[in-house]
Amino acid sequence: MGSARPICAAMADGPERNRLGGRLARYARVGTTVGGLAAQAAVGRVLGRPLDDARMAADLRAALGGLKGPVMKIAQILSTIPDAVPPAWAAELSQLQADAPPMGWPFVRRRMASELGPDWRTRFADFEQTAAHAASLGQVHRATLPGGQRVAVKLQYPDMASAVEADLRQLDLLFGVYRRIDSSIDTAEIGEELGERLREELDYAREAQHIALYRAMLGDEPDVRLPEVVGELSTKRLLTMTWLDGRPLLAFRDAPLEVRNRIAETLFRAWYRPLYRYGIIHGDPHLGNYAVRGEGEGLNLLDFGCVRVFPARFIGGTVDLFRALQANDIDATVAAYEKWGFTGLSRDLIETLNVWASFLYGPLLDDRVRLIDASGRPGDYGRETAMAVHARLREQGTVRIPREFVFMDRAAVGLGGVFIHLKAELNWSALFRELVADFDEAALARRQAAVLAEAGLAAEAVADPFHV
Repeated sequence: MGSARPICAAMADGPERNRLGGRLARYARVGTTVGGLAAQAAVGRVLGRPLDDARMAADLRAALGGLKGPVMKIAQILSTIPDAVPPAWAAELSQLQADAPPMGWPFVRRRMASELGPDWRTRFADFEQTAAHAASLGQVHRATLPGGQRVAVKLQYPDMASAVEADLRQLDLLFGVYRRIDSSIDTAEIGEELGERLREELDYAREAQHIALYRAMLGDEPDVRLPEVVGELSTKRLLTMTWLDGRPLLAFRDAPLEVRNRIAETLFRAWYRPLYRYGIIHGDPHLGNYAVRGEGEGLNLLDFGCVRVFPARFIGGTVDLFRALQANDIDATVAAYEKWGFTGLSRDLIETLNVWASFLYGPLLDDRVRLIDASGRPGDYGRETAMAVHARLREQGTVRIPREFVFMDRAAVGLGGVFIHLKAELNWSALFRELVADFDEAALARRQAAVLAEAGLAAEAVADPFHV
């Protein structure tokens, strides 16, 4: 399998300063946007203008479109979490791009020297000055080691800790606007979950552990390839990994059906085998986080900053609900919801939750070869159902969504969009039933503990206790 070597001690122990000045400046820039939205919402409430107004949503997109950094990543995530924001907002936010202008070469030199020391350039035979990819939190450069090994060097932008805290604060204000106008969904858990995961993404030493974790979980999947970490050239804000060649997934949209199906099935297993065997999921189903090898012979998984570990009991609830819906057993369905932490379930609320559950589980309950969704609109996957559920919840009162659903739902909706892009035709039910055929909570808990310990994350399972 191979394991990651120790992270370089150059800056691993001293967290980057969360500069007050940087945070205040970020508050001012992002706060102007959110403050303007709050003012619009307040006026709209008086005038009877709905919060889900298309014009307000377009204004939000236009305002955020001029900002970069974590706020763009947050906006994209919110667009994929059902009911996190009004549907019109989600439609606009989904069109934002989290990519950022890359840092220039003089800036890169200074950053590399701060992470690896003034002689950093001697550690590489070649280092491309132009970034191969730039995103919201950092950028990636191609490089070659003295022995000839090609590597990807992921360098975090400076002051990201300040930017993340400032943008999360504005997220709280945005949710506050939403709650004042529409209280049918309690967004408190969504905000907390996003905050925890985004702060984790700042720690590249942790991401190195996540890579080791996934290499352990997917080591026997021959069609899935993951990078290896070069530990002596990595710190908390610099991650050096082996370079994996591949083409973008969307380059295969017009490939023969058997090729598209093979890619989709590999992706399905790569995401859901870790979830149902180990209770662990990759929380960022972004198209840029995987690449296809050759003519569809295999898949590269990339970017492991966002990984969520679930208690075995929560995963047991997902399997219980599948089996309850399959058997049309109402009592078992209610028991599954309660296992997840939902309380005070009325008959009307159960029926509403079943609308969303039927959408998520629909392809898994349909034992035949089919498209994941016939709409052909990847960006809208799940949006109409979310709108219908939201309307019903508004009539029934506030529902507090357990935080575990934030990235579970995001993965389901995001992956569904990818499968729509590929126009894959598979028996999704057969694939899922194979994954859960021998499901056992106790066995999952044992496997999870073992694989976390192997990756140096032994305390992870108990760091986030299940909320009931």
